[in-house]
Amino acid sequence: MGLKFNADEILAIAEQIERNGARFYRKAAENAKAGKSAGKLIELARMEENHEKVFAAMRAGLSEKQKGGGEVYDPQGEAEAYLQAFAGGHVFDVKKDPSATLTGRESLVRILRTAIGLEKDSIVFYLGLKPLVPPELGAAKVDEIIAEEMKHITILSMELMAERY
Repeated sequence: MGLKFNADEILAIAEQIERNGARFYRKAAENAKAGKSAGKLIELARMEENHEKVFAAMRAGLSEKQKGGGEVYDPQGEAEAYLQAFAGGHVFDVKKDPSATLTGRESLVRILRTAIGLEKDSIVFYLGLKPLVPPELGAAKVDEIIAEEMKHITILSMELMAERY
């Protein structure tokens, strides 16, 4: 069985994940109202918006072949099952707005921990998609996305350590 998946589709998903992240931080900043926490959260929202631009630029730089479809060998149907679980929101729901979970009572430490968890979830998601993108369709781009998300975890972890100590 073959599936069609390419870097263009994955980068489109990556852009949506970044938009969700920016919305999460902006809502958290609204809840914080003013002060150091709100400023830090706005800074993190801008980081997500810049990240979305990085992914959009990566997407714009794809070759026509990387934007096209291809076949991935999947005789056991595992890739298809993963994509169906993804589409149903069971693996990682890019349509879900993480800001909807905010009550306004979260501390900055709690928000940072949540954000780190969301970044980890996105990395696991991309690792699951990676085998579904053949090299000629931009598999290396998935590695670039994962590297960017890992940078986010580093930044958020540093922020968390600064808040805790």
